[in-house]
Amino acid sequence: MPIAYSYKARDRIGNLITGSIDGDSVAVVASRLSQMGYVVINIEEGKAAAGKQSPSASTRVRLKDRVIFARQFSTMINSGLPLLRSLSILTEQTENKKFAAIIGEIKNKVETGKSLSEAISDYPRIFNPLFVAMVKAGELGGVLDLVLLRLADFLERESEIRGKVRSAMAYPLTIFIFAIVVAFAMITFILPIFDSMYKQLGSQLPFLTQTLINLSHVFKNILFYVILIPLIALIIFGFRAIKKNPKSRLVYDTIKVRLPLIGGVLRKIAISRFTRTLSTLLSSGVQIIRALDIVGDVSNNALVMNATDNLRTSLKEGQQISHTLAKEWIFPPMVVQLISVGEETGELDQMLSKIADFYDIEVSRTIDSLTSVIEPIMLILVGGIIGILLIAMYLPMFSIFGKIK
Repeated sequence: MPIAYSYKARDRIGNLITGSIDGDSVAVVASRLSQMGYVVINIEEGKAAAGKQSPSASTRVRLKDRVIFARQFSTMINSGLPLLRSLSILTEQTENKKFAAIIGEIKNKVETGKSLSEAISDYPRIFNPLFVAMVKAGELGGVLDLVLLRLADFLERESEIRGKVRSAMAYPLTIFIFAIVVAFAMITFILPIFDSMYKQLGSQLPFLTQTLINLSHVFKNILFYVILIPLIALIIFGFRAIKKNPKSRLVYDTIKVRLPLIGGVLRKIAISRFTRTLSTLLSSGVQIIRALDIVGDVSNNALVMNATDNLRTSLKEGQQISHTLAKEWIFPPMVVQLISVGEETGELDQMLSKIADFYDIEVSRTIDSLTSVIEPIMLILVGGIIGILLIAMYLPMFSIFGKIK
């Protein structure tokens, strides 16, 4: 069995390169590195190649970096540059140093005889099953440049939708956090000052003021935080446990897409991701059953995963996709009818792409509408919180003035 050797070497322009390479002996590895144009510094014997995994396999890379990688890679392959030369250029010019190191490792794996799809599959946190399957289909079909271009387009659409959702949530979330911080500061530090002042004047505090002052005593008690922090941790772990369990995750996602205001957006995003992912895979030559496996894995929605499971079963029984999706309530009748037309005309991938485009536009419009509704609600909420606190602080003054008169 070949042994994995870790090595340190310098490339033609003097950059330090580290990685691993399979070989029968140190001499064989040294010879192979020399043929690659490296100046060997050190070679050490590692574990058997079959169990070897690079530490960088757990590294995460931003979606934006993956989009740039796919688009640049596609351009180089389409221009006639060899695969290894393209990877070398990407290693040198990628701004994210960690990602550049990973591309260098991928290049080394390809040089040792692995296919590109096999090499990138060692980095599941960066290249998900969708990416790996499409690259493999591109290799088999000899259209790697076209597949990479489709991947870049797909990832860009994903990035746009995520950015739209995050930007829509950023403003109201910031306002809400600001309101909570201001309320906490006023209750904890400012109200007690008024409390001592009113007590000196011998005035009985109104119910609202007294309630908030009692709350300030709770906030100053260390026991409150001893209970609060473990409770928050328990909620977080419980939430993660719910998302990991298939049955509870299905209930959670069902509730999520039925929520007022945001539920419709989440449903449209799920439909868009399902149709665009399936369209991209089918147009790249991935078999329908394998494509559905990948769609379920990357959907991030238990309802869609459940639908893909049912869809795989029905396809094996000879049923049509539209017939099965008609039974899944998450897919509106319009989607089912358009998919049915795509099946009848033999242009299913194109029809799925059109559906995804439609829902991407719908998501953008809905988010814009939600933003225009949420912003005044948040301003009213913040104004209400601050107003209640101000009333609680100054209400006793009116009582005192009344007694003086």
